[in-house]
Amino acid sequence: MSTELLIPGATTIGLVFKDGVILASEKRYTYGRYVLSKAVKKVFKVSDRIGVACAGLVSDMQSIVQLITANMRLHELDTGRPCTVRALAKLTSQILFYRRLFPLLTQTLVAGVDEEGASLYILDPLGSIVKDEYAVVGSGAEISLGVLEAEYRPAMPLDDSKNLVVKSMRAAMARDATSGDGIDVLIITSEKSWEESLLVK
Repeated sequence: MSTELLIPGATTIGLVFKDGVILASEKRYTYGRYVLSKAVKKVFKVSDRIGVACAGLVSDMQSIVQLITANMRLHELDTGRPCTVRALAKLTSQILFYRRLFPLLTQTLVAGVDEEGASLYILDPLGSIVKDEYAVVGSGAEISLGVLEAEYRPAMPLDDSKNLVVKSMRAAMARDATSGDGIDVLIITSEKSWEESLLVK
């Protein structure tokens, strides 16, 4: 009987550009040596101006997105105004920390645009929270991050930012066997948000 750790892999990217944010993740879902699916969604639009992207166990990703979406709606009903990106990141942090004894095995990116501008937050399974201009989580992070660090610059235009995300994702997919089968992208600006699915090999 094999004693290897059956840890799911992924590559998930978040990036702040001139007019908003981009969240992207590849579609492959692996468990150990097995490819369980080639069409898993790891990027989620939780409101018109906020998105969440994850790397880890898919069931835990879905659970955390359902929890934060429901709690965000309650927060908006209580305050009478839209939830900010920072407030949703802190809410996510509290939920993850509350579950620390039985953690949700997912690394989470929360990003969006509000009155403070575009922002991106990185959270680990225990709720630690860091704000940054770009981030990569998952098993392909080391490969993808090298490309991002070399070419990212503040206030990049949308096309350049999207091309950089695809380039860094391609690098991870080429070297990380647990990442692949296309890319889901969520782009959020102050005026609109939209999702794209790219068939990249």
